[in-house]
Amino acid sequence: MGGCFSKPKAVEVKVELSLLEKEKEVDGLSPNGKASPFADCRPNGALGHGSEDDSGLLPLNLKTRDYVEASVCHVKDLENGQMREVDLGSGRALLIKEHGEFFAMGHKCPHYGAPLVKGVLSKGHVRCPWHGACFNVTTGDIEDFPGLDSLPVFQVRVEKEKVIIRANKQALQSQKRSKPMARCSSVIHSSAGFSHVLIIGSGPAALVCAETLRQEGFTDRIVMCTMDRHPPYDRPKLSKSLESTAEQLRLRSVDFLQDHDIELLTEKEVAAVDVKTRTVTFEDGLKMEYRKLFIATGSKPKPMNYKGKEVKNVFHLQTPEDANSIARLANNKNAVIVGTSFVGMEVAAALTDKAHSVSVIGIESLPFKKALGEKVGKVIMKLFEANRVKFYMLNEVSEMIGHHGQLKEVVLKSGKVLRADVCVIGAGSVPASGFLKQSGIHLDSKGFITVNKMMQTNVEGVFAGGDVVTFPFPPRNNKKVNIPHWQMAHVHGRVAALSMMGRAAEAKTVPYFWSAMFGKTIRYAGYGDGFDDVIIQGDLDELRFVAFYTRSEEVVAVASMNYDPIVSRVAEVLGSGKTIKKRDVEMLARLGKTGDISWLIDKGSH
Repeated sequence: MGGCFSKPKAVEVKVELSLLEKEKEVDGLSPNGKASPFADCRPNGALGHGSEDDSGLLPLNLKTRDYVEASVCHVKDLENGQMREVDLGSGRALLIKEHGEFFAMGHKCPHYGAPLVKGVLSKGHVRCPWHGACFNVTTGDIEDFPGLDSLPVFQVRVEKEKVIIRANKQALQSQKRSKPMARCSSVIHSSAGFSHVLIIGSGPAALVCAETLRQEGFTDRIVMCTMDRHPPYDRPKLSKSLESTAEQLRLRSVDFLQDHDIELLTEKEVAAVDVKTRTVTFEDGLKMEYRKLFIATGSKPKPMNYKGKEVKNVFHLQTPEDANSIARLANNKNAVIVGTSFVGMEVAAALTDKAHSVSVIGIESLPFKKALGEKVGKVIMKLFEANRVKFYMLNEVSEMIGHHGQLKEVVLKSGKVLRADVCVIGAGSVPASGFLKQSGIHLDSKGFITVNKMMQTNVEGVFAGGDVVTFPFPPRNNKKVNIPHWQMAHVHGRVAALSMMGRAAEAKTVPYFWSAMFGKTIRYAGYGDGFDDVIIQGDLDELRFVAFYTRSEEVVAVASMNYDPIVSRVAEVLGSGKTIKKRDVEMLARLGKTGDISWLIDKGSH
């Protein structure tokens, strides 16, 4: 698929718009003119789903004026393996040529709007350059995460050597669609103390589990309960955009959940789970029986020992209200961040243009040293220092001192005293599983729920996923690992839902995460725990680099800054079951071929 990254020939694209005088007979035809995958559409989320946004389906209730048709290029303008963003007048689409066929779909990733033309085309899907989500080129269905929505697909035909796309105008504007979902057919009153599926949590694992069940044709009751006061929202943005409201961050509205019969109970904390009677008891006394249980409670802040815990304006960033309060209190004031986790460092970066001063306290010598290595940690620390952030490393908090109850000083164990009006603690987390200690559901020594490859616990009918679990990871010989990534939680939710329905499934994905600071984004794919070497290509000081993390003679992970789409390309190679050899990366580093990713196409070996 090397042509995907070669520059297409400069061609003047003439856009010819027309509205058809009458609907053409296209039943049973796919967007590329072959036998339609939609013709045998089943309400279970199987490959080939469409929606009313899909012009490939041509719903009878949509009129001719709802569509636009355009000639977008000559058939020879694209080589196999190439993609191009094309303008249809009413919006843009992604045109793809693979194995001699043309496909057209939405051009923006529904997750954060990344331009998919800059992504990776391989084996019938396009991988997002920013966060690694994958979309099937024929159906537009999302095949790997993050994100909840799929892409609209459009009809493509070739006439007189011209490639013509016909698209629904609304789909061109929205650039996303939800897979069809079943409705609940069970007659159960909302106050009834029974749910066929009870989901504890409202993060991505929980939400994807609920939506997948409906997409796969599940028609019984689904109840999702959460300690949060809000419907599901985009938690990773909390530390990057402190002033965003829950409304701005929401993943699904209350109306969306109601429309798909996913019941949401907010501000509900679980007190205990009785697996013998299949009953969950909440702190407010409510009891609910279940047939299947999915636990996706995530993590909670790691406890810290220091004096002065009663002092106000000390936060663990957990909710939009926390984020908003931090931003407000830090305005022209002194902010202290405890911990150099990704969340802590993102908060520090976000506060530099608001606060009078920003100080970071860390127990290691460098931020991100364990996750990204010493060299990358050093340049990131320099980036922060260039933006007026002061570091106090190899240090811990001894005491928080207040005046009239409000924070005024943070005292370090070294004796250093820092002025502070607001403090954010981002010093790690532990699994939120305390309510399970007497349940019979197995927890490991650190409190993580252990699950098998189908996300099932040791108790029949009880599943778990997301940050709260350890699960067997195939690239490490099925060693049980905890990977607390937003993307991985989506995967767990889908696998758990399919497993509940008796469908064989397992978490086949490459871990992927990202962090944003000062307008720079670190992208990371793979599982680098225990790496023994880091090979750097590019220029660290210019913050334009690729870091390959190796164990023994294999690349196990990659991180980059300003080198898209190399992380998605590596994810594609690793996801295909191939390995990248350390010697190949070292050779290219010696040759100075920084950012040359063409070699990844055929250098991987089984």
